[in-house]
Amino acid sequence: MDRHIRICLNRLSFYAIAVASLVLLLLFLQTPETCVPRDSPHKPHLRFPKSSCDYSPRELVPIDKKNKRLWSTKDWRKKVDSYIQFFKPIQDLGLLHNHSKVICVSAGAGHEVMAMSNMGILDVTGVELIDSPPLVSRADPHNLPFFDHVFDLAFSGHLAEALFPSRFASEMERTVRPGGVCLLVVERCGDIEVKEIVGLFRNSRFIRSNNVTLTGLPMTIIIMRTRKSP
Repeated sequence: MDRHIRICLNRLSFYAIAVASLVLLLLFLQTPETCVPRDSPHKPHLRFPKSSCDYSPRELVPIDKKNKRLWSTKDWRKKVDSYIQFFKPIQDLGLLHNHSKVICVSAGAGHEVMAMSNMGILDVTGVELIDSPPLVSRADPHNLPFFDHVFDLAFSGHLAEALFPSRFASEMERTVRPGGVCLLVVERCGDIEVKEIVGLFRNSRFIRSNNVTLTGLPMTIIIMRTRKSP
């Protein structure tokens, strides 16, 4: 009796293995429904490769072509225009000139760099951990690769995201000439928060702060002037 049961079980196992193998073979040979036939003229971009050997290399888009697409978008132009409106009062105060040497620290994609360039400022340098050529170069904001007192004005809108805010602030001060300007824009805050931020800049004196709107967000601008050497 036991022998008869064992034979039945072996036969069932054999049939199960055979059916499973047949199903796997059919799945391997069948084209997935998500694929479009190779010779189909409709939506060729939806045809997925059947194997790692059946693929088309992705088109390499030159950086200038990528930038042209990005810079022509409505969102990009809107942000650049917002930065232009933000920097104009700084020009009116006599703190920013066409001949000023400016560094934008943690400049992101470079909206502020393009804005100042469009305003006629000839020497604008943008740095960020990830570069976005040609507007922004790669550099650590906590260890800027510039000599002391190189720039007339340092700007940043990302102090709050710095890993080491005091180091971030000291590097901004170090690269600005005595009597130059450190300019910050932060999330809207009160006098107590402004005082704390200014305290990070140990070699600068507070000039003024006021509430502004930048890229549609409520912000606070803080202006400081680096102390001149005794």
